[in-house]
Amino acid sequence: MSRPTSAVVIGAGFAGLAAALRLRRAGASVTVLETLDAPGGKAGLGYRDFSSGPTVVTMPQVFRTLHARLGWAAPRLTPAVPTTRYQALDGRHFAPQSLNVAGSLEPTLAQLSRHEGRRYMELLQLSQQLYQDAAGTFLFAPPPGLPALARYGLTHGWRAQPGRSLASLVQSGPFLTPFWLRFATYLGADPYRAPAVLHNVAWVELGGGVWHLSHPAEAEGAETQPPTAGLLGLAGRLAAEAERLGVRFEYGAPVQQLRHEGRRVVAAQTGRGEWAADAFVSAADVSLTRRLLGQSAPDRPQGVSGFAVQLRLREDLGQAHHIFWPEWYPGEWRDIRAGRLPLDPTLYLHLDGRQGFLLVNAPATPRREANRAGYAAYLLRRLQARFPLPVAEALALSPADYARTAASGALYGNAPHGLSGSLRPGWQLSGPAGPLENLRQVGGTVHPGGGVPLSLLSGWNGAGQLLGLDYDPLGGPEFVTEAEPI
Repeated sequence: MSRPTSAVVIGAGFAGLAAALRLRRAGASVTVLETLDAPGGKAGLGYRDFSSGPTVVTMPQVFRTLHARLGWAAPRLTPAVPTTRYQALDGRHFAPQSLNVAGSLEPTLAQLSRHEGRRYMELLQLSQQLYQDAAGTFLFAPPPGLPALARYGLTHGWRAQPGRSLASLVQSGPFLTPFWLRFATYLGADPYRAPAVLHNVAWVELGGGVWHLSHPAEAEGAETQPPTAGLLGLAGRLAAEAERLGVRFEYGAPVQQLRHEGRRVVAAQTGRGEWAADAFVSAADVSLTRRLLGQSAPDRPQGVSGFAVQLRLREDLGQAHHIFWPEWYPGEWRDIRAGRLPLDPTLYLHLDGRQGFLLVNAPATPRREANRAGYAAYLLRRLQARFPLPVAEALALSPADYARTAASGALYGNAPHGLSGSLRPGWQLSGPAGPLENLRQVGGTVHPGGGVPLSLLSGWNGAGQLLGLDYDPLGGPEFVTEAEPI
């Protein structure tokens, strides 16, 4: 296919913004069609001055390299030390250090018993190995075909213990087992149904660290930057850069159909009319894209959703994030499997100055729509009993709100359960006549997976594939060897 001169991008989340920027920088005229009234995707569903979804940065090298590609100054990233503060119901605390930031395991091991410390080291080393085994095939590379999968299977796959569950792999006592299980929820998994290979996700945080992204205005001048901090501020800045380069944004314009002829998409139909182009990138949920093409989505279990409460605080509490364990972690997942909002959920709390973000896991399709205000008040009472906050104002977001940007509210698409479920779909979809030549599917529901850095990789490189450009890992491989074996 010749290099496109015009393109339509569906969705102004991080993947769509990265795709639009790469297409425009290659000379294509680009229009972005977005359902919401502003950029940000899942991050932009609530208050307009802070995120309703992603809160912190992992894989910082992806952000640094993207800034360099765009000709921007390096992002101002502050490491979270410790990465996260964990608290059990009995008051016991755990605050692990990141090796990429702190460089030493001693402060982490000092909080554990000798037996727990030995087990922690075993599982940390295994997560590092699994991550390094997988990174060159499943993270910082194009969607793998059969040859790449075979190479991985023959050289590294045995270490991922095919057929074994994550829950059986990480058993380490009542305090640490939930700690290791929760990392699989970053991909939308029920950790008791996730495969052992998802243990590699732990290394992203424990090896690479958790980072706070400073207010853009604080870093580079308030007169030229949007007023929103953190990751939602980054989305606004990416959109502003795209507009500066000539990208056209149509907000409040949900796509109703992708019209295709043979092996090419020819137009995107919206309520405002039809948008024709040489090439198309969909950063919407892959199941939505299939519906736009007139296809039915495969019948697969959905990943988890979330119920969130955005908080305005009367005092500046600095930057930190906390995990508060429930009395019985398996009970939370029993409720979610039954389609119920959990009665005793894990409470995730992110603090950033006078802003707070409280999030709990939730079923993607609850059996009945939640009483948002009632459940939000219930969660706040549980949080206040363990961590009092000076709350001035609260805004609840249910799975129905997240369904505006994620099919049925499933934040990362299909559940990554079992080996086949853990493989994300590739970037090319098919029509009746075969693979669609001028359409690429990107975002958190396809390769390489969910979360902001992976969505940026997907959007940047899905668009690059349409342009005939080589894969750009955005600094990714350096991270694989950044931390020495432990």
